[in-house]
Amino acid sequence: MKEKIIGFVKKETILVVSLALALISACFVHPDRQYFDYIDSHTLMLLFCLMAVMAGYKQLGLFQLVASGTLSRTKNTRQLACILVFLPFFFSMLITNDVALITFVPFAVIVLRIANRETLLVPIVILQTIAANLGSMLTPMGNPQNLYLFTQSKMSLADFLLLMLPYTIAAGICLLFACMLMKKDTLTDLTLDTSSKPALLPSLLYGILFFLCLLCVADVIPAWSVFTIVLIYLIILDRKILLQIDYSLLGTFIGFFVFIGNMERIAAFRSFIESILAGHEVIVAVLSSQLISNVPAALLLSGFTTKINALIIGTNLGGLGTLIASMASLISYKQIAREYPDDRGRYIKWFSLANICMLVILLGLMLLLS
Repeated sequence: MKEKIIGFVKKETILVVSLALALISACFVHPDRQYFDYIDSHTLMLLFCLMAVMAGYKQLGLFQLVASGTLSRTKNTRQLACILVFLPFFFSMLITNDVALITFVPFAVIVLRIANRETLLVPIVILQTIAANLGSMLTPMGNPQNLYLFTQSKMSLADFLLLMLPYTIAAGICLLFACMLMKKDTLTDLTLDTSSKPALLPSLLYGILFFLCLLCVADVIPAWSVFTIVLIYLIILDRKILLQIDYSLLGTFIGFFVFIGNMERIAAFRSFIESILAGHEVIVAVLSSQLISNVPAALLLSGFTTKINALIIGTNLGGLGTLIASMASLISYKQIAREYPDDRGRYIKWFSLANICMLVILLGLMLLLS
């Protein structure tokens, strides 16, 4: 039993921390009716729906089919690197950085083995991770903190896209430059199995559900209606998807909602955080992301400033840096650690260097734009 508890804490550290903070804060602000106002049900319901739809698409093999088709005309290692890196970059804008890495990192491992280019695995997976974290910053549905901050900001979808577009373009240019630095070797016999096709009807139905999610993001229809439709669909037609949803992420959100709500009611704590944030929202968001990752940082800091635009920029750029700055980065590391344990040290060293370089470049851009 003790080993199971320790294993759970190691696996779900952020969830445990968020719930512990919520319980501790409840000792200072005793539970009352205001607790219900802490929970942002809109974000939770929409996040549930997006995770369900993406799990459905992944189960159907749609992402693998698109990737395989894209690779069919690849002639050299430089082209291969560009495709493997920009697949998660563009897909993460719609399917979240987590799902993009869960899908395309194992795909890269398979492709590089077939191409007999496993020496490229570490640099390509590092670039894939950066690509997913930075591609996802363009859209509200790209990652959980964007979805939450977008809801809090009350800005239009167009305004959000324009806010993050310069950073996304700069990130894309940097990633392309990094891919062009790779040696251009000719590839032969890069054949992938594309015989299996996703079932048409489920693909169409999940497409409709995804469109409803987009309408909800655009504030055209309420989140509760989309949540109801998705839940009914899963219960009736695809119950196994219910087991693939990241409930720990939802629980993490709830824990931080309670903690932040309670801390906002403690005048001394609120004044302290507000004084640190004032005029330094981006830098504080970046630095706090390095320690607690960007999703908790967004949840924590949003309760103490009205400059949500700065938090959106800061928490997205803050996904660069340490291995835990974006929890999605752990997905790639775990894949490398499992498949190539001898490369773990090399991966962390080059991952840290590449992330710091990209962070410096994008922070420089931020200073120019401001």
